[in-house]
Amino acid sequence: MKRYDPSADPNGKEWLALDEGERIALVRDFHARNKIRIPNAEAHAVIHSIVENQLAEQFPAAIAALHRLKAEGLDRHDSVHAIGSVLMEHMRTVMNGDRGSAPADPHAPYIAALEKLTAESWRRSG
Repeated sequence: MKRYDPSADPNGKEWLALDEGERIALVRDFHARNKIRIPNAEAHAVIHSIVENQLAEQFPAAIAALHRLKAEGLDRHDSVHAIGSVLMEHMRTVMNGDRGSAPADPHAPYIAALEKLTAESWRRSG
């Protein structure tokens, strides 16, 4: 895989065959090539890559969210950003949360948040 374009589904097997650093570099290069300014390009590329990993691995909640967001009018790139915003919030909660009250399935809150995610809620989130 020479280039990454978030408007098209990457070949999942090719994507996952890449080293994680290569995936992140491809995402970072896409944004730089297209002169998309981002406050923290490295963090942005990491989250983008994680979402693409979930999609390539056929993680059901991410796949369902992607299809729903696109049906609600977001393009694929914005849909990846929306899913990434939920992922970031989940990571923040996990890292700062009370470990004593953690759910049995640590993915359950993330899955629930993805199920609630809509194009409108993402647009309103700023």
